[in-house]
Amino acid sequence: MSDHTLLVLYGSQTGTAQDTAERIGRQAQRRHVKVRVEALDSYNVANLISESLVVFVCSTTGQGDPPDNMKNFWRFLFRKSLPLGSLCRLDCAVLGLGDSSYSKFNFVAKKLHKRLLQLGASILLPVGLADDQHDLGPDGVIDPWLTAFWGKALSLYPPPAGLKALNDTELLPPRYTFHFLDNATEKPANWSQDMTLVASRSQPRPFMAQMTSNQRVTHPTHFQDVRLIEFDITGSDIEFNAGDVVLIRPQNSPEDVQQLCQLLKLDPERQFILMPADGAAAPGPARLPQPCTIRYLLERFLDVASVPRRSFFEVLACFATNELEKEKLVEFCSAQGQEELYSYCNRPRRTALEVLADFPHTMSTIQVDYLLDLFPEIQPRSFSIASSLLAHPHRIQILLAVVQYRTRLHKLRKGLCSSWLASLDPTQGMVSVPLWVKKGGLKFPIDTNTPVIMVGPGTGVAPFRSAVQERIAQHKMGNVLFFGCRSESKDFYFRLEWEELEGAGQLTLFTAFSRDQEDKVYVQHRVTERAALLWDLIANENAHFYIAGNAKQMPTAVCDALKGLFQSEGGMSASQAEEMLGAMEKAGRFQSETWS
Repeated sequence: MSDHTLLVLYGSQTGTAQDTAERIGRQAQRRHVKVRVEALDSYNVANLISESLVVFVCSTTGQGDPPDNMKNFWRFLFRKSLPLGSLCRLDCAVLGLGDSSYSKFNFVAKKLHKRLLQLGASILLPVGLADDQHDLGPDGVIDPWLTAFWGKALSLYPPPAGLKALNDTELLPPRYTFHFLDNATEKPANWSQDMTLVASRSQPRPFMAQMTSNQRVTHPTHFQDVRLIEFDITGSDIEFNAGDVVLIRPQNSPEDVQQLCQLLKLDPERQFILMPADGAAAPGPARLPQPCTIRYLLERFLDVASVPRRSFFEVLACFATNELEKEKLVEFCSAQGQEELYSYCNRPRRTALEVLADFPHTMSTIQVDYLLDLFPEIQPRSFSIASSLLAHPHRIQILLAVVQYRTRLHKLRKGLCSSWLASLDPTQGMVSVPLWVKKGGLKFPIDTNTPVIMVGPGTGVAPFRSAVQERIAQHKMGNVLFFGCRSESKDFYFRLEWEELEGAGQLTLFTAFSRDQEDKVYVQHRVTERAALLWDLIANENAHFYIAGNAKQMPTAVCDALKGLFQSEGGMSASQAEEMLGAMEKAGRFQSETWS
């Protein structure tokens, strides 16, 4: 393969596909294969026609949508004007990352695979469909798929003769090297520039919004801390509609930054310039200032407190000199050791910081140049916008559940973004948060006379509050909301607001308080109870039906209740009810936005 370069292109929403793509890149280096790893939207797709070998690694988001950093590529590839044989010189393979509990499981990878075939590409092996639900996690599919891929690729493009593949614990060169600056005169004039405002091709430039309020909306005795947080976006030119989402990139806690500096013996105030290592074409990450302090890197860029992926252990194993530690790390990196790794790391939600503390000998040998190979970049978090610009001009509100839970580990587990946002107090001074907005998966009808039926238990009600505010401001009637929570007195979000709208005849509200009586009552039970009303709205008034909330049992239970009322009120068979729901979904009259 000496004259050929393997190109690994990824579409990643949360960083998992990027991590897998980088793993393929490391495997290529160990096999002496020239390799480039790039995000799909950073790559000039017009050059695809002249590539010889490409691996596409992509996840699926929302309702079968491509990730944000491959949307431009996606639009280009599906142009009708592209000649059908245009990729006839390309050998390629597609690896999808998904979760089979979602109806559009690996939809993007399947569709991409089909389109590449249409364009004449030679597909080296069947599309890989990695599944979070697999007993061994996604690696249960990825490992055998990669073994098959390398078998095909190296038979077509053999590496230079006489070169033996490097073993998995041999240390590869880092992606970047740190050049430390030891005096102030080396500092460029623009050092104070806030690089949280840097935009990339797949993400707009964040706006530094002032947090104006951070209010707990659950009862003080309730186990769950939920906040209504408001940001001032005056002067931002940000516009949004009901159903859109706001993205916020969190920061690590000062305690975690301090702990990592102590573990790795790093001076948090030391400044450095990041340079691509020899042979790397990619520049330094766009979001990092040049020069940068160690504190900034650890606080705002590297995800040091997340549950580490397998790649973390693969890099760590290369530093291990202590036999016991090396043996354990090598086991964690093997296909056979994935169950052991899951029990050690994923099940108790052990953080990367805690892992480092468990491997003290290995930790003491880590070189600073490898920090960006060890830790992934902090990914932005998405929140449904819970307000309308028509009701709250120049404001964005979100409904945030603060993530905290216990595992067998002594220390409380905390969600990075929710804990960071909850810790900010706008009453104690000015608080700025970098945010940007993107189109959401839910679209509401333009026609004034079209009713909407919304099912949003818990924080799933957020996009529907935005929709109700927007629709009432536009004089749209026929707003029906099903809201569910545990207790009427503890977590009935926006109760006064809903009751006021109901009293004014602008909203029809049905509630389900699951723990306020002996038998648990959920939103799906209320949907079944109101079967006659809902059938009339759907069959006679062209109503649109929406679900938002946790992806576990609720969406399926509500869909079953909906199909049940098609049968009871519409006289349909089970298969006809299924067909009707499918037809509604195709027409945009049934939409859901769920998260795990």
